[in-house]
Amino acid sequence: MQPKITPDHLSRGAVVYVRQSTLVQVMENTESRRRQYALAESARSLGFTTVALIDDDLGRSGSGLVERPGFQKLVAQVCAGSVGAVFCIEASRLARNGRDWHHLIDLCALAGTLVIDPDGTYDPRLVNDRLLLGLKGTMSEYELSLLRQRGIAARDAKALRGELQCSLPPGYCWNEIGQIEMDPDERVRGVIELLFAKFQELGSARQVLLWAQDQALQLPVTRRNNRSACKLDWRPAAYHTVRQVLTHPAYAGAYVFGRTTQRTRVVDGRARKTTGHSKPMASWNVLLRDHHPGYINWEQYEANQKLIHENAHMQRRTDRKSARGGRALLTGLVRCGRCGRTMRVFYGSQSGHAHRYHCRGDDSHVGGWLCIGIGGVRVDRAVAAEIVAAVSVHAVEAAIQAADQSEKADAEIRQALCRELEEARYEATMAARRYELVDPAKRLVARELETRWNTALERVDHLEERLAKHDVASALRPKVDRAALMSLARDLPATWNASGTDMRTKQRITHILIREVILDLDETTNEALVTIHWQGGRHTELRVSRVKTGRHTADRQPNALEAMRRLGGQWPDREVAVTMNRMHCKPPDGKAWTAVRVREMRERLGIAPFDPKSRGEETISAEQAAARLGICVGSVHKLIREGILPATQLMFSAPWQIPTAALETDVVKTGAREIAARRPKFYKRFQEDKSVKLPGF
Repeated sequence: MQPKITPDHLSRGAVVYVRQSTLVQVMENTESRRRQYALAESARSLGFTTVALIDDDLGRSGSGLVERPGFQKLVAQVCAGSVGAVFCIEASRLARNGRDWHHLIDLCALAGTLVIDPDGTYDPRLVNDRLLLGLKGTMSEYELSLLRQRGIAARDAKALRGELQCSLPPGYCWNEIGQIEMDPDERVRGVIELLFAKFQELGSARQVLLWAQDQALQLPVTRRNNRSACKLDWRPAAYHTVRQVLTHPAYAGAYVFGRTTQRTRVVDGRARKTTGHSKPMASWNVLLRDHHPGYINWEQYEANQKLIHENAHMQRRTDRKSARGGRALLTGLVRCGRCGRTMRVFYGSQSGHAHRYHCRGDDSHVGGWLCIGIGGVRVDRAVAAEIVAAVSVHAVEAAIQAADQSEKADAEIRQALCRELEEARYEATMAARRYELVDPAKRLVARELETRWNTALERVDHLEERLAKHDVASALRPKVDRAALMSLARDLPATWNASGTDMRTKQRITHILIREVILDLDETTNEALVTIHWQGGRHTELRVSRVKTGRHTADRQPNALEAMRRLGGQWPDREVAVTMNRMHCKPPDGKAWTAVRVREMRERLGIAPFDPKSRGEETISAEQAAARLGICVGSVHKLIREGILPATQLMFSAPWQIPTAALETDVVKTGAREIAARRPKFYKRFQEDKSVKLPGF
């Protein structure tokens, strides 16, 4: 009987606290866990009749960075005064940090709870015992720091030599002498090489993904069951898989270590650690170039990373962006010459409308100022002319390479399918061997092996069918006419401006040749100042005249006498005055037209006043038609532009004359119904209550 253990301690019972730091220790270091559980028998041998086990923290670190529900349960029981003694194998099992350790010792001293380990029994209320417990906690915390420091130093020293065998991406493996080499599987190497080749061609990780999905290409993915066992799976193309291949420096022949870091923040008064945060290349722990054979060289890797960085459209940067289609030629390349920000592209609401390059300026907060906007059609034509002039000399050579590349792409896809088919046939052969070796009487196993064999054979049939379809499609596809291609190369302007030329291709060529385009305005001459920064370091300055807005062409700006002879008497004087003001047809004194002035001029010319009864067919205005159809005036104008609603004008800018009979036709009713259905909430209210006005009235 220990003298420090009193009947009061025995009456309250004992708690055995069991903890191991990681799940690997739980699975492999079984002797330590057995010794900790054996403390329960030691407690009973000391006279404790009630012994509770707390093992909720198995696999949890005691460093204080993770939540430990078992430790919290122990603290709660000590505070409740129901624990007479706490048994542990050593101080490091209870805590690896001073805060938790001293907090527990303070609570044990207040509650009169003993701390017992194989070395002895300690009463925290006694000065000497408390001093000894404090030293044990400090030594435990120091031991953890020392072990961590020693392990990290040894790991980093080995990594600096390129000998630390960390996990490798698909396409690489460690050989018997601890060196990195390419995967001996031709299918794996072929797919990796094909992804890099397609990225060079398409210039976008997303486009590579879409191409791989369109070709139903399987990509290798490493599946890790534990620290040592890794298996390669073939799965459909996913964006993160493609991006991992394109961004991992190992494919450029570089040995890297420490590309990610940990971050610690305080949550509810306790440190919380998160991992996997990427670091910039300059902060990587180890970077050894030319360490092993690479699928690409380091210069190509850096160029790929720059291109991927530029393609990040969702990030708030001012870098140039990749070609993404659309009508604008200079998408992602235009920078404002006044504030230096990247200019955005704004398209018209309908197909075929002109686009504009617009700098929003400081629009990060409400009330921010706007900068400049420039029409993009004329700017694109001027830049395109410079591009055509720059590449005309090399057009024939590019045409030859394009023809070769078209043939090479088909061959690469076919080769990938052949490799996949070869592996599928091998797996089918192995499945057949397993089925043949099994005892036929053991049907539980034979049925499963037969199912696997049938699945492998079905996969072979599917791949053979895909390969046959690919060969048929290649045979039916028109061959590249080199003679026609050469003729188009000699007439590059016609090829560039042809209606069938893909805008994405034009943008890709533009991004290859041009680094950025600076746009500014010259208000005095009403011109756009265009500065082209070519990739080679040269610069070209252009002046592009802008469209003069707010003016009508000659046929749309008649003189006052002509307008009065055509409109006078056909509409009320007020409508005629509004129309003449809209056409900028001013009287000799330069003032605006009014109904009184129109009436005076009409009477001088001998034109009769407006008489509604003089019109043969009953017509109404656009505003009246909108009210009858239940849509806005702008939608009526849209129906007129699309030819759905018949209407006439005496001259440009004059009021529309719409036959009332046309409003009852099925075509017009269907068009109005489709427009109104786009506003379901207002349309429903309008149908229920005709007094409700739709938006736009």
